[in-house]
Amino acid sequence: MRYAFTMIELVFVIVVLGILAGVALPRLLAPADDARLVKAKSTISSIRSAISLAKNKSILGGTGASYPSSLDDAAYNTDNEELFDGNATQKILEYPIYSKSSGGWIKSSDNNYSLNIEGKNVVFIYNSNTGKFTCDTNNSDYGSTCLKLLK
Repeated sequence: MRYAFTMIELVFVIVVLGILAGVALPRLLAPADDARLVKAKSTISSIRSAISLAKNKSILGGTGASYPSSLDDAAYNTDNEELFDGNATQKILEYPIYSKSSGGWIKSSDNNYSLNIEGKNVVFIYNSNTGKFTCDTNNSDYGSTCLKLLK
């Protein structure tokens, strides 16, 4: 009569479980990275749409066809600042994004913003003359991540 597993059977089961875990874990963790990327793409798209909407409002309001001069009046390199909320005269996003230096958006200077994603700080520049809000796809540090965000 046999009442227990042999050592070889236990080792075999542990090896099989290790192999399954090695195959499954990367597939389970990848969706979290993909979700962060999709969220960032969505945010960028919202910001761009809001910039265009602000210009259209100025045209319809009779104040001329101009893009907003700035996207917010947040302090530079400071956490918990309201970003992309416009300024006292013009609203950009209805619900602002709060700055977060680790793993989020932060304002680095006038019309320059940094997004920390995939371990890189991707710098976005807003040009108030053209209304463009974009990053440099040719940058050696973050160009490939920038390209993913803009696709």
